[in-house]
Amino acid sequence: MQTGHNVYARLFDLEPMIGREIGVSDWLLIDQQRIDMFAQCTGDLQWIHIDPDRAATGPFGGPIAHGFLTLSLLPILSASAVRIEDVTMSVNYGLNRVRFPSPLPVNSRVRGRVSVMSFERLNPGAQIVTKVTVEREGHEKPVCVAEAVSRRYT
Repeated sequence: MQTGHNVYARLFDLEPMIGREIGVSDWLLIDQQRIDMFAQCTGDLQWIHIDPDRAATGPFGGPIAHGFLTLSLLPILSASAVRIEDVTMSVNYGLNRVRFPSPLPVNSRVRGRVSVMSFERLNPGAQIVTKVTVEREGHEKPVCVAEAVSRRYT
């Protein structure tokens, strides 16, 4: 599947897509500035994230992104992968399962693969569980796999 927006005219076009990939995002660079900004916002100032000199001697050989930073990229990666034309509002409803199978080193590029896991009609929209697999460029093992629950309204 090519990267960039897969466009669906109607939200309900996703209902028969359960179990299928619906989009792949563009690549996104995770640089030290983004990691530092996230650390400042969250107060997670652990040296493995924000101290390049110390992190170079640590277990990962350099700074790594926070797991929650990686998770917080789901909206931007999903929006880059899929656009639904008749959706007027989306609300994060929660997460079912989140795993961080491998670290995300500074200056890596990531992208998201989005698949529909479930689709439940609501009035006037739907609750959708998507599996978002965040891949690191050049590596087989993903850096995050999350089941995101959202409510989309038309």
